[in-house]
Amino acid sequence: MNKVILMGRLTRDPEVRYSQGENSTAVARYTLAVDRRFTRRDGGDQQTADFIQCVAFGRSGEFAEKYFRKGLKIVVTGRIQTGSYTNQDGQRVYTTDVVVEDQEFAESKAASDNYSQQNSGFAPMDRPAPSAAVGDGFMNIPDGIDEELPFN
Repeated sequence: MNKVILMGRLTRDPEVRYSQGENSTAVARYTLAVDRRFTRRDGGDQQTADFIQCVAFGRSGEFAEKYFRKGLKIVVTGRIQTGSYTNQDGQRVYTTDVVVEDQEFAESKAASDNYSQQNSGFAPMDRPAPSAAVGDGFMNIPDGIDEELPFN
């Protein structure tokens, strides 16, 4: 069985290209920084990260292009795929990628904006605030933010 589940933060915005031909397909490539904890010889805990290359095809690639940004925490489910190619210098290069089968957000938009603001010094985009809850317990969503929601 070849199954991988990862949770980490995007190291940069996804790089998306489209295949050529009549039915072009989105191919999104991104790198996840996944925490790895280990114990040092002196008994102290140490933390580092592994940087895992991921590739998403089709609608998953389009979703990554539209909603994923550097610093966002996501969960990816997929499979490991290895390959190789010969570079310009004639040397054999071996690759290992996670081919994404499913991807989803691992934190709220507010938590993501807060993380980005703390780690980059940039403030999140201004958005209209949702109005207070109405009597039925649901909040009203202001007009004009439909295009920001990841679903219809």
